[in-house]
Amino acid sequence: MSHRVAAHRRVARRFESASPSTRPFRANLEAGNRDSTKPTRARTVRAPDSPAMKSLHLRRESRGVALVIVLLVVTVLILLAGGFALSMKVETTLARHATHDADFEWLGRSGVELARYVIGQQLNVTSEPFDSLNQLWAGGQNITNELFQGITLDDVRLGPGTFSVKIVDLERKVNINTADETVLRLALGLVGLDAGTIPGVADSILDWIDVDEFPRSSGAESEYYLGLTPAYSSKNGPLDMLSELLLVRGVTPDMLYGSAAIRPPPPVSTTSRELTMRNKLAPVYTNALADMFTPLSARFVNLNTASPLVLHLASGVEMSLAESIVRYRAGPDAVEGTSDDIPFRRVAELMNVPGLGRQAVSNAGRVFSVRSATFQVKVTVKIGGDQRELVSILLRNNAPGDVRVLLQVWN
Repeated sequence: MSHRVAAHRRVARRFESASPSTRPFRANLEAGNRDSTKPTRARTVRAPDSPAMKSLHLRRESRGVALVIVLLVVTVLILLAGGFALSMKVETTLARHATHDADFEWLGRSGVELARYVIGQQLNVTSEPFDSLNQLWAGGQNITNELFQGITLDDVRLGPGTFSVKIVDLERKVNINTADETVLRLALGLVGLDAGTIPGVADSILDWIDVDEFPRSSGAESEYYLGLTPAYSSKNGPLDMLSELLLVRGVTPDMLYGSAAIRPPPPVSTTSRELTMRNKLAPVYTNALADMFTPLSARFVNLNTASPLVLHLASGVEMSLAESIVRYRAGPDAVEGTSDDIPFRRVAELMNVPGLGRQAVSNAGRVFSVRSATFQVKVTVKIGGDQRELVSILLRNNAPGDVRVLLQVWN
C-alpha cells in the first residue's frame, strides 16, 4: 500500500513540474478512497493569456461589434422609413387641402350669403318688429313665417361638402368704445377687482381709447408704454378687437376671458394645501370683460338678446331685476329660444316686468332697443374628413337687401 501512495506522489510531482497550460487536476490523485487502478482523465485548462484564449476573445468581440453595427443599421433604416412615411402623409394632406381650397372658399361664402339672406329677410317679417333668440337667425324654434319655410342653418349639403351657420348679434353686449367711466368701473367690479385697483384699470382703458396723450389721474398714455419692453404707444383710438385690451396697463388674460376659461385644472397629484395656496395667490374673477363688451356694435343694447349681466351693466338696474327681465322674455317654459318666448316689441313693454318702475323704464329707453344691427357669423365647412371655419361680421341697415360684410377671416 505504501508503494502505491509513493507512486501517486511521484506522478503528482511530475505533473506539477509540467507546463501550466497542460497541468491536470490533482483531485483523483489525492483521493485515496478511489480506485487507483482506473485511469485518471485530466481536463485541460487554458490560461487567460494563452494564444488560444486570445483568439477566442477576439472572435467574441468581433461578433459583438457586428451585432451592434447591424442594430445601428436597422435603427437608421427604421428612422428613414418612418420619416418617409410621415413626409408622404404630410404631402398627401397638403395635396388634399390644395385640392379642396376652392371648395372650402365657395362653401364658406355660401354660408355667409345664407346668413345675409336670413338676417335681411327678418326685416320683412312685419309681425315681428324685433330681433329675438327664438327666430331662425339665432337658432330659435319659432319659425312660422313663410319666408323661412324649408330653410335650415345646420348641415346644409352643397357640392362636395356641408356647412353650418351660427349667427350671434353683437348688440347683446355693450360697445366698449362708447362705454363711459361709470360703466367701466361697474364692469371691473363685476369681474371681481378690488376697489383699490378699479380706478387705475378703468382710467387706463379710457386713456387707451381717447385721442389725446393726457393721462387721467390713475391712467396711462404712451409715456408709460414706451418704457416697457417691448415698447409701444397708446392706440388713442377705438378698439378693433377686444384682445387689444391685453396691451392696456392692468388688464390680464384672466380679467378679459375669465379665470375658468384659461386656467388649466390642477394635476391629480396636487394636494389640498397646494390648492389652497394657489387659490390665495392667484385671484379668481367671477365674470369676464369679454362676456360684457364688444368693440363692434350699434349704440343700443338689444333688450331681447342681452344677458342679465349686460342688462345690469348697461342700465344700472339691480341684478335681480335684470334676471326678472330675462325670465319674462323666456315665457312659460323659462327656456329662451323656444316657441313660447315673449320678446319685447318695444322698450316700453318693460313695464310688464314686475318690480320695474316708470323711472327705470324711462332710463332703459336711453340704452336699450329691440333690434340688432351687427352680427357675427361663423360658418363651419366640412369636406370629407377636413373642417374649417369662416368668421364674418355683418352690418344690417334698415333695408332687407342692405346687409354688408365688414370683416371676413378663416380660422
